Amino acid sequence: MTAESGDTSDAGTGGPGDPGADAAMEAALRGGAEPGVGEDAYATMDLALRVGELMLAGGDTAEAADLAMARLGRAYGLPHPETNVTLAAVGLSYLPRGGRPPVTAERRVRRRQPNYTRLAAIHDLVRDAVAGGLSLQQAKYGLGDIIGRRPAYPGWAQAGALSLLGAAGAVLVGGGFVAACAAFLATLVGDRTGAWLGRRGIADFFQMAVAAAIGTLVTVLLLAVDAPVRSGTVIVGVVIALIPGRALVVAMQDGIAGDLVTGTTRLVEVLFLITAILSGIGAVTYVAARQGVPISLQNLPSAPSSVAAPQTLGAAAIAAAFAVYHLVPRRWLPPVALGGMLSWGAYVELRALDLPSAPATFLAATLVGALGATAARLRRVPALILVTPCVAPLMPGTLMYRGMIQLTGGNAGRGGLILVESLATALAIGAGVYIGGELLRVVRPARRMLRPRRRVGV
Repeated sequence: MTAESGDTSDAGTGGPGDPGADAAMEAALRGGAEPGVGEDAYATMDLALRVGELMLAGGDTAEAADLAMARLGRAYGLPHPETNVTLAAVGLSYLPRGGRPPVTAERRVRRRQPNYTRLAAIHDLVRDAVAGGLSLQQAKYGLGDIIGRRPAYPGWAQAGALSLLGAAGAVLVGGGFVAACAAFLATLVGDRTGAWLGRRGIADFFQMAVAAAIGTLVTVLLLAVDAPVRSGTVIVGVVIALIPGRALVVAMQDGIAGDLVTGTTRLVEVLFLITAILSGIGAVTYVAARQGVPISLQNLPSAPSSVAAPQTLGAAAIAAAFAVYHLVPRRWLPPVALGGMLSWGAYVELRALDLPSAPATFLAATLVGALGATAARLRRVPALILVTPCVAPLMPGTLMYRGMIQLTGGNAGRGGLILVESLATALAIGAGVYIGGELLRVVRPARRMLRPRRRVGV
């Protein structure tokens, strides 16, 4: 007979004075089951793991996923669960009392597709569960309902939003109607080509490189036919659309918050994707220069020295298009558009004070991060929903294009410095967003670890 079935030998449990028997007797006197043991404990772990997996897959931070899993565990009878969250997997461990063996489970995060509407619904479910408004069975059904919901926008709307983001990026740096149309078409063709390659198992690195090369090819063709358009604005718009801004912001948040493994992994992934974009731009511009296409280092696109109406509206369009592409709920599109205008206006005014690009970007992102986190806390939604789209206009597309043009033109030293500045600017966005949220916590600390009433036998 095993120890679990009542063996009273030296190796058994259940005799007088045995800790397992005492714990079981204590639970029986309370009228409930021992916490952390039985089917409910396994169901709780499964629920917490599925929530953590969906949060990471949907674009949330490791800190948020870790906290949600721990809260669910405590809410449904696991007083002290141990969580382990990385970019590729989520794990949960629990050590029952009474000398029972530990229980550990893990779920892999196999596909990461940003879905901010789903994230908002999951945050609501976790909040209701912690507050005691849902039984374990109701929480499981609620999560299944969230998974089964249709996306907030159809696939064609997401593809159109990304293309609109590229067009608005071209307007942002001084392009006109023709440049915006060219950037829209280039982004659309590049995105669809990348999706086609992805369905055939091609790595994301090459998908991104091909998309950037297509955008650059459109620019080269405009130059070759001597079109009356600032062709450089086209490729800058495409680059702004392609830069993985969401992953960049989340990477910096994870790293600064102390999740070094996840943050470092995300950051390396972002740097590889940026390298792919630069590779696509560099390959096409190099071949074009060798074929005699007049790629000039003069009159390259740059940010205006004042808050001009076309650029400000372009920033609003970038933020709104970014939000649609990442499936932000529709009711948040107007605030997001206003946030994009604010971030761009703050950046331009700071640049007018002769601040370098990286410090100006950092301060603008910090401002938006603080205001967005405040609004998110008041409306009880994840801060990522209201902050990440608003900083999309700050992506350093112009710097990346200038750096690659310098490199292909033979000025390797100058080009390298500009590329380093572009990377510093990109990192400043993520750091500013996180620090803006931390400033809010200094003024009004959040209750990070809600401790609900103890449940036994849910």
